[in-house]
Amino acid sequence: MMDSIAVFCGSSIGASEAYKEGAILLGKELAKRNITLIYGGASVGVMGTVADTVLREGGKVIGVIPTLLEEREISHKHLTELIVVNSMHERKSKMMELADGFIALPGGPGTLEEFFEVFTWNQIGLLQKPCGLLNINHYYDLLIGLFDHMQNEQFLQAQYRNALLVDEDVVGLLDKCAAYAPPAVKTYQTNK
Repeated sequence: MMDSIAVFCGSSIGASEAYKEGAILLGKELAKRNITLIYGGASVGVMGTVADTVLREGGKVIGVIPTLLEEREISHKHLTELIVVNSMHERKSKMMELADGFIALPGGPGTLEEFFEVFTWNQIGLLQKPCGLLNINHYYDLLIGLFDHMQNEQFLQAQYRNALLVDEDVVGLLDKCAAYAPPAVKTYQTNK
């Protein structure tokens, strides 16, 4: 059962209104399903939009923000709970601990760095939780193509490529997360 989902996303709103609309749809669906939002704790950008929506719809939101960004990202003052940590590493670790799954909305390098860490941890068996990309407005098409390229070039095994959950639709992605069955822990072959 999915009680909580960590959402990685931008502290900017992005160039397209579609990103804001997608964040609102995700926030509404999380609240409807009674899934707690775990996120980076900011009140701005896509981050603030998804948190505001969950709260407005009566849902629960836990923000995790490092002291370094508490002022810069303008920490959200109306969350169910705001956890202030000392570093970015602690932020990710706490989010991984609290969440039953992970979704990336559009965002920049920080969003990708957070997503890639949880995806990698799943691959090596430190986590066994769903990782999904909400492909709003085809934002992640190039990244999805890169995952395909990794598999074709034999740097990513098919079972882990298939474990990457992707959908353009909020309901579809959350359903995939709920039905997720983790692949076997990665094994390694010696060089010949």
